[in-house]
Amino acid sequence: MEKRDYYEVLNVSKDADLAEIKKAYRKLAKKYHPDLNPDNEEAEQKLKEINEAYEVLSNPDKRAKYDRFGHAGVEGQTGDFSGFGDIFDDIFDIFGGGFTSSSRRNGPRKGSDVRYNMTLEFKEAVFGVEKEIQVRKIEECQTCSGTGVKPGSSKSTCSKCNGTGEVQYAQNTPFGQFVRVGTCDACEGRGEIIKDKCTTCGGNGKVRKTSKIKVKVPAGVNNGSIISIRGEGDTGENGGPPGDLFIYITVKEHDIFKREGNDIYCEIPITFTQATLGAEIEVPTLEENITYNIPEGTQTGTVFKLKNKGVENVRGYGKGDFYFKVEVKVPKKLTEKQRELLKEFAEEMGESYVGGKKGFFDKVKDAFS
Repeated sequence: MEKRDYYEVLNVSKDADLAEIKKAYRKLAKKYHPDLNPDNEEAEQKLKEINEAYEVLSNPDKRAKYDRFGHAGVEGQTGDFSGFGDIFDDIFDIFGGGFTSSSRRNGPRKGSDVRYNMTLEFKEAVFGVEKEIQVRKIEECQTCSGTGVKPGSSKSTCSKCNGTGEVQYAQNTPFGQFVRVGTCDACEGRGEIIKDKCTTCGGNGKVRKTSKIKVKVPAGVNNGSIISIRGEGDTGENGGPPGDLFIYITVKEHDIFKREGNDIYCEIPITFTQATLGAEIEVPTLEENITYNIPEGTQTGTVFKLKNKGVENVRGYGKGDFYFKVEVKVPKKLTEKQRELLKEFAEEMGESYVGGKKGFFDKVKDAFS
């Protein structure tokens, strides 16, 4: 009987990497394994074909020969499984095989961590705030004190595993018979049977509840900051410690202030007269309004700095700075008197409409003539 193409056997492309080949093998090996197909000769032959294909395609040297010469390139090199040790691991992984003892499985385990997304106003993030949040998490059932047993009843030792939580299974594989230790299906690895289950938790010993937690948000947090609170996650297993609560921060934008790191930026409008003659203006910082003298002749877009008037470092290492940029606002409506005064000013500056100094566009025109 002519052998099928190995790539076709595993249902992968010829440029598939090792991870894809291994994934395809595991899927097919589970599908055609003898434990799932007892007394099925066709499944047994399929599994042998799958193992042979995997043996070649998972080995770089054999795969290279196969790609070049086909089945003739690897003839006589299959079936010994040399250098093929991880295939045994695959068999055990596929069927949940493991050699973890019941003491490890039933030993104390930390509970799962819980995530909470918190949105803050801009100034709450800058100055810090205390919030009360509601978190859904798994807690010990108060009715049965976490035992899962209905009050007044008790547990009994599992007769199938004799309280070990484990049973042995014999498995037939292409490599011989293996004895696997697995979780007892009668007691689900607990070693005990609950006849009368707690009606509150259904015998699980745990319930999902909404808890109120007060959170102190430190000053200086920003988008992407994470606050961790130990012990406020899901309850642990078999007396293990609870998980932790992780709060992920999102900060709303402000209408005036922009934040970059611990520095604050804003724009302040000033008049043409203030920019020309200089003026004392009010600057709205995060905490208070500050009087600031801008010099005469200030150009639009000029940036000024107020040191240590930004955001406090979340770890308490000083403060950022406050930067404000002035934007000169040109008046849109003028009275006749204001118009005449500006014309006089323009003439004094040599900007007369008739004659006088050449303007910017006149200079550009001359440069290209």
